[in-house]
Amino acid sequence: MVITNIFAFIGGLGGTEVVLILFAILLLFGAKRIPELAKGLGRGIREFKDATKEIKSDIESSVKDDNNTTK
Repeated sequence: MVITNIFAFIGGLGGTEVVLILFAILLLFGAKRIPELAKGLGRGIREFKDATKEIKSDIESSVKDDNNTTK
C-alpha cells in the first residue's frame, strides 16, 4: 500500500514494472552516475522551491503595499 502511494503519480504501474524501469536506468547510467543525477535533481527542485517562495513573498508584499496605499 505504501509503494502504491509513493508511485501514485506514475499511474497504473505495478511493482514489477517499477523494478524493471529502475533496472534499466541502472544499466543505462551506471551505479556511479546515478548519485550525481539525483544530486542534480535535488538541486533543481531546491532552486524551484526557493524561486516559488520568493515569488510568493513578492506577491504578498505587493498586495500588502497596495492595501496600505489605498487606506
